[in-house]
Amino acid sequence: MFVTNWLAAFGRYLQLMGRVLSLPERWRMFMRQYVREMGSLGVDSIGIVLLISFFIGAVICIQIKLNIQSAWMPTFTTGYVTREIMLLEFSSSIMCLILAGKVGSNIASEIGTMRVTQQIDALEIMGVNSASFLILPKVMGMMTMVPFLVVFSIVTGFVGAYATSFAGIITPDDLTVGLLHDFNPWFVYASIIKSTVFAFIISSVASYHGYFVEGGSFDVGKASTNAVVSSSMLILFSDIFLTQLLA
Repeated sequence: MFVTNWLAAFGRYLQLMGRVLSLPERWRMFMRQYVREMGSLGVDSIGIVLLISFFIGAVICIQIKLNIQSAWMPTFTTGYVTREIMLLEFSSSIMCLILAGKVGSNIASEIGTMRVTQQIDALEIMGVNSASFLILPKVMGMMTMVPFLVVFSIVTGFVGAYATSFAGIITPDDLTVGLLHDFNPWFVYASIIKSTVFAFIISSVASYHGYFVEGGSFDVGKASTNAVVSSSMLILFSDIFLTQLLA
């Protein structure tokens, strides 16, 4: 029964994406919605991304310095490990998990509310492709803005690591040497690629749960929760394959 329900849901998701990824009927309206979604889903998330990344960068630096680095290791080990953690996992995967909670629930509740208030039905009656009209700008807006958020997260994490030097945790020179040691630019590109895929997962899965809401306000809240859980699980699963693929 579980497998049957999962396959049915996956089939409905593919059918919805087929409608979503069709060409917009009115490009001027699409561009207006696209810019609005970039602001509401991306720009409005900059604050929480910068705040979390700053403190996580500082905490990682402190933990590595106090619990891992020893006299047997080079003094730049703390900076090197901090850079690898920020580049390879936190700023792409973990940050997208956080965005799944913030942005995914917002998308699901917005579209779900439109469904239960019959606004989507009104669009269908007028002959509008409601899936493309409502969901495509959100998907494109997320995929456009999330790579920028990842870059902001990486930079802010390094700033947080440097902030620990004021507490005497590590000297700025040792941290700089570690951040630059054996640097591979591909790690930055890999993080951006992964985050773009995760952005599609967050926006499309959340939109799916909101689009097929049935019932009232209680069901909208339930769909919002399911959207966060489903997108988070898919991000974790896809992270395994993308990490192996992009390594």
